[in-house]
Formats: sequence, C-alpha cells, structure tokens
Amino acid sequence: MNERLEQAVLRVWPDGASRFEVLGGGITNHNVKVTRPDGVYVLRVAGKDTDLLGIDRGVEHAATVAAAAVGVAPEVVTFVEPEGWLVTRFIDGSIPSVERMGEPEMLERVAASLCSVHCGPPIPGRFDALEVVETYSDTALARGAVLPEAFDWAHSLAVRISAARSHKEPRPCHNDLLNANFIDDGTTIRIVDWEYAGMGDPFFDLANFAINHELDDEASAILLGAYLGEAHPEDVACLDLMRFMSDFREAMWGVVQGVVSELEFDFAGYAEEHFARMARTAAEPGFLTALPK
Repeated sequence: MNERLEQAVLRVWPDGASRFEVLGGGITNHNVKVTRPDGVYVLRVAGKDTDLLGIDRGVEHAATVAAAAVGVAPEVVTFVEPEGWLVTRFIDGSIPSVERMGEPEMLERVAASLCSVHCGPPIPGRFDALEVVETYSDTALARGAVLPEAFDWAHSLAVRISAARSHKEPRPCHNDLLNANFIDDGTTIRIVDWEYAGMGDPFFDLANFAINHELDDEASAILLGAYLGEAHPEDVACLDLMRFMSDFREAMWGVVQGVVSELEFDFAGYAEEHFARMARTAAEPGFLTALPK
C-alpha cells in the first residue's frame, strides 16, 4: 500500500522533493500528509468503487471549496483528475476527544461551524437520507446481500420521517460528522472529509453529530440552542427523528461495504451496531412522541 501511495504522491508532485506519512482515520480512502519545500499538504486518495456508496468526487471537491470559503474546511490546492484525488492545505490542530466535544464551549464552536456551512452558498449534489438508504439497499441486493431483518421495519419509519421533513429548504450539509472529521486549530472547529456532502436537511447534520458524539439530552439542548439561538420542543423532536435516520444510513452503509469493499474490516458488525442503536432510539419516549402518525 505504501508503494501505491508513494506513486500517488509522485503523480501529484513528480519532482521527488516530497516527504510523506500516512494519516489514520479513514475506512474508505487513504489520506497522506505531504511535506514539501513550499508547505505541508494532505493528499486524499480515493478508494475503489466509492461511487457505489453514493460518492461523487466532483461534488466533494466543490463542497470542500465552499466550506473553505467560509473558514471551516481546509484550503483546496488542487483536484487531480480523472482519479478524483483532492489536495488541501494541512491544518495544524488536533482531533478533540468525543468527551471533549460534548462540553458546552465545544458544542457552541461546533454549532458556529455548522451554521457557517449551512448558511453558505449552494453546492452541487443532493443528500436525502431516505433515498440514500434505498439506493444502498438496491446496491447491496444487486450484489447478493441479504438485508437485515430490521430493514423493512426501519424503512417504514424512515418513510414517515422523510415525508414530515420534505418541505424543508435544503442547505449545504456535510452528512458524515464522525469525530475523526473534526480538527480544532485553536480558533475554529474545522471539518474535513466532504465526500458525502450535498444539499440536504441541516437537522441531519445536527443529529448525525449528536448521535456520533453520544450527546445526552442536556448536551443536545446546548447544541440546538447554540445553533438556533433558542431551541423549541419541535426542534428537539426533529433531532430525535433525524438521529434515527442517521443510524439507518450508517447501518446500510455498512451493509453495502460488506459486499463491495476489499478492506479487512468488520462491516457486518458495524451495520449490526448501528441497527441496534437505531432500535434503541426508536424505543425512546421522545422519539415515539415525535414520530409522525
């Protein structure tokens, strides 16, 4: 693999004046820190068959450029075609722990970064959680997968949730707010990895962040208050519903990866974990109250 990444670095910078090291954190792609005489960069080498996961590298590029323009994503240096590789400036900072991200001051900073993105200019591409789940289902079945027993039950709830949110104006969203995608540069909470970005529901982003960082009711209220100025009961209800949608998407992502990926990773276990958490969310009183009839 290192030989392949070395060739990728030479593809972008053929003068041989680069030093590189592999950065951790990615399942789908490989990220390489490249030190050059004129600065430090990150080369993002796209994984194989990522189009089957709904990834459009042109959209990722445009979304990263847009988020960089509002000070949230790293500066884009170049986009390598036809491979779809992305080169950005290296951000000197750290990934805050999940526990740290749940502190009030950090939640306010995260909310500010998300608001900057959501209020930014439109980006190409669209992200609808229900459509993504259904596409993942079709892709998995076409490649011989057997869908988990919980799929039909979860899909029926997702249809109701999606219908209730369909009138909302789509905004630029990240849609993959895992902890590893945040960098604290000391001033701003930066966000990387825009491959699932598209015009979508900002509450998916908020819920995706909330559930991936295991926010309790108090922390979720702080996040919503910082983002909206004031959180109302209907906002809390929307967050509850979209937490379910976030895990449904994540679970089905694992199902698809299980039949298309060549990586040595327990995608079946990953999918089971998210189906289980989704079921726990669906049993919570707040979710049951918020669920559209």
